[in-house]
Amino acid sequence: MLEVILVQSNPFISHLRNLIPISIGTAIFAYGLHIIVIPNQLMEGGLTGIALLLNYVLSIPTSLTTLVLNIPLFYIGWKAFGGKTMFYTIYGTLSLSFFLWVMEYFIKNNWIDTFHAEQDYILAALYAGVTLGIGLGIVFRYGGTTGGVDILARLGNKKRGWSVGQVMFGMDILVIGSSLFYIPLVKVLYTLVTVFIASRIIDYITEGAHAAKAFTIVTKNPRELSERITVEMERGVTLFHATGAYSNESKEVVYCVVPRQEMRKLREIIKSIDPTAFVIVGEVHDVLGEGFKTE
Repeated sequence: MLEVILVQSNPFISHLRNLIPISIGTAIFAYGLHIIVIPNQLMEGGLTGIALLLNYVLSIPTSLTTLVLNIPLFYIGWKAFGGKTMFYTIYGTLSLSFFLWVMEYFIKNNWIDTFHAEQDYILAALYAGVTLGIGLGIVFRYGGTTGGVDILARLGNKKRGWSVGQVMFGMDILVIGSSLFYIPLVKVLYTLVTVFIASRIIDYITEGAHAAKAFTIVTKNPRELSERITVEMERGVTLFHATGAYSNESKEVVYCVVPRQEMRKLREIIKSIDPTAFVIVGEVHDVLGEGFKTE
């Protein structure tokens, strides 16, 4: 209870509790990229994959391309979602570019060794998947992203109703497939192993192996909570009329379905309104409707 009051009274502490883990996550991701992925010429999806491809073909530093490619997306995202929503995304991207530069500097000065697979790249694929998954999982768990395709996916979801997951998957396939013009097929196949393992690790760290989570919330302030969720998260909310079996008291129960990466934000909203709320979180295997899949 004291912790909730402290965070509410000091927004800086609230942001700091998220920014520090996001920084750690991007550092781990940058480490995996430069120590395992690049030395073995594996790939990644999204804008990170494009940055890797430019590095392999033209020797352009990934720290530079990651930042430059995201700048126009920052502008688009800021216009579409606003500064408050984009804050952690911009911070995550800047943090990633910084730590990529740090790794490049360390490697250039021989302060850190890279991992080169001799013949069998399965170890490289496994360790890359685990390292990248841990890094991104921490970033996602604390409300951040590393920019790139995530911004386009959210924009497509808002404007066209496209599934965020499907847009990101499609872009990953497009980028990884394009790398076949430069990277041998066998390394692309090892990359798919890396991507699969990373996705499983991300699911595990963010406490959700499925597309969404269903929140059933019994609170003293259902109307205020519903309004906050609708305005701040742009998610639909349903109110159910219920009666307590013991107290025979009539009340409203809040029901809301959110993507796994938004779980933490919803929990923070619930705590800020009613720290004593009774919350049930259930796994949702498939979601159809606005904000999710449309068919």
